[in-house]
Amino acid sequence: MSQIETRAGVTYATHDGVALAGDLYLPAGAGSYPALVGVHGGGWQLGARNAFQFWGPYLAERGYALLAITYRLAKKGQKMFPQAVNDVLAAVQFVRGNAGQIKVDPERIALLGASAGGHLSALAALAGGHERFKGAYPQDAHAGVSSKVKALIGVYGVYDLVHMWQTYALQTPAENNIANFLGATPMDDPQLYFDASPINYATFANNHIGVLLSVGTEDDLVDRRAHTDGFQLRLSQAGFFVRPCIVHGAPHYWLSDPIDEAGSYTGFMAPRLIRFLKERL
Repeated sequence: MSQIETRAGVTYATHDGVALAGDLYLPAGAGSYPALVGVHGGGWQLGARNAFQFWGPYLAERGYALLAITYRLAKKGQKMFPQAVNDVLAAVQFVRGNAGQIKVDPERIALLGASAGGHLSALAALAGGHERFKGAYPQDAHAGVSSKVKALIGVYGVYDLVHMWQTYALQTPAENNIANFLGATPMDDPQLYFDASPINYATFANNHIGVLLSVGTEDDLVDRRAHTDGFQLRLSQAGFFVRPCIVHGAPHYWLSDPIDEAGSYTGFMAPRLIRFLKERL
């Protein structure tokens, strides 16, 4: 294994007085390397960037830089849409804006997100130029830099927010993460839910982005058919290169598991992710 460089706690932006940090994993050598921005899950209310502590070294050893980020989290009474999407976009701009210093190829950037992070990554990748999201923080050091990405990797992601609101309404009626995140229900503001759902940005105009969608067959939280399968179908119909990675037996929440464990779900996904990156990034 080659030597890699790790830079922990790098501030990539400051939004509304909140310093946003990421852990940067860099391959050894002169570069320039393709890069990924890693966006953790946790229902938009929990989670931490150390979810990528195994992926950072794994990717860096294979020639891919990774910035695993912290973004602002919602709670009841404190929505975080579109702010969390703005944070992800700023992370992409940071990587591109600092490409020379961190040995990254600014034309080869991807987003990698799990669960809620899959939702945020998909929105940032497909809707970053939408009026609701762009230009929110003109004071950012890299505000003028493009936030476009070449590839998107969504792992057990949430792509239809009305459906996910309904799931939470049935499972945890007193605490609906989607309503907390958006600050409204679908009955309050259906347009908000449309704008916040990545499936609605699977358009011909976006189909230059390569997509890998991974999900387990036993996901007990995010319905595979409504989200991953439905998103894949819409992407395919819009002419995207989209590849599924179906992990047999996997439930929800496994992307943060060690990759080198025998029979691990991450170990199954890892070589397929590298193959996708070689083709599309």
